[in-house]
Amino acid sequence: MIQFFKSNIEPNKKLRSIEILILVLLCIGSIVSICIGFSSVHSDVGDIQYQRSINMVRDEEEEDYDSDSTICDVIYRDGDKKLVVSYTYEEYEKLNKNTIVAYEYKTTKGTPLYFHHKDVTHKEAQYTYQQVMAEELMPVFNLGTSTFILALSLAIMMLFSKQFTTYEKSWFMIIMVLATIFSVLFPEEGANGVNGIVIMLLYLLDTFLNILCELLISKQSRYNFLVSVLVEIVEIITCIVLMYRFATMTVTLFFWLPIDIISYINWTKHKDEEESELTKVRKLKGYQEVLVIVGIVVWTIVVGYFISGLDIATDFYNNKTLETAIIYIDACASAVGIANGLFIFFRLREQWLAWYICAFLEAVINIISGQYVLLILKIGYFTNTTYGYIKWSKYIKEHQEKEKISIF
Repeated sequence: MIQFFKSNIEPNKKLRSIEILILVLLCIGSIVSICIGFSSVHSDVGDIQYQRSINMVRDEEEEDYDSDSTICDVIYRDGDKKLVVSYTYEEYEKLNKNTIVAYEYKTTKGTPLYFHHKDVTHKEAQYTYQQVMAEELMPVFNLGTSTFILALSLAIMMLFSKQFTTYEKSWFMIIMVLATIFSVLFPEEGANGVNGIVIMLLYLLDTFLNILCELLISKQSRYNFLVSVLVEIVEIITCIVLMYRFATMTVTLFFWLPIDIISYINWTKHKDEEESELTKVRKLKGYQEVLVIVGIVVWTIVVGYFISGLDIATDFYNNKTLETAIIYIDACASAVGIANGLFIFFRLREQWLAWYICAFLEAVINIISGQYVLLILKIGYFTNTTYGYIKWSKYIKEHQEKEKISIF
């Protein structure tokens, strides 16, 4: 018998040693990547030498500015060569040419820099050099931030290993590894004057917090609401940074944050008698489902129409029709999200069906917007939603809850 326990403990010790080693390597990799990136970006540009002048063509597809815009960045290209010129809106309106003469300079390290005038000052050269290096080293920065989030994910799974099954830990880590890979393969471009590295960090945080929250919901744990508060904060910041999805931002601010706090209190009052870590869950009746569907349709039409009529400046989309379509999809997603929030508050199994719809609508928005790293989050949603639906259904069947549901 003693020998059996010894043989059981040894593999666990080996596994924990491997996990610690991986955690240390991830932390080192993150620190090294970020340090390399920062040192390269903030290194001195040194002397620059004039090379030649080039005619570049204006890339108007990436422009969508109006009178509310303070700075209008206009991009000029010649093959893989790129020049960004910042104008005030008044200057931007007066632009009547689609070409510009760009002046090419080279640093002592051979890095080409492009300007719209000669006699470049050291300060201008340093700024342009930093922008060019930040763009070139974006995969390095993304690797640093993603490995940090991955290390944080592993640390949580190790710290609370007894609370999660092998499947749950494997699912969580697989999603985060995929998010890491996608963040390096598909770096985000800057938007609204915010560097793509910052945007990618927000996406990775959103993915990490959301799947952790989803996992805790599937486990019927009331602690999911504490994580959910952090989710809402990150999503609000993302909407502000990208100047988009205002229906979702409004719902997050005035609905999700309050409902998370109230739901935590409600779930705490309905603990399972046998397992205090679990919360009692149940399901809806047919007529209640119909009322919810009607409410979602009405919300989508009203909110979508209202927001599409607002004149909001953003350079995240370059097509008005596309932007309007996103607004209506976002309105529908926010409506389903509200229904989902109520389902979760009342501990109803139908919240998993709402998650399916939300995940699909969010995936459509992500594809249209080119937010490929967030598609990993949607894969996590679809897989965990199936897992959660099965677990909750099994719980409801086993406990045969008899209480009548009346939430309207």
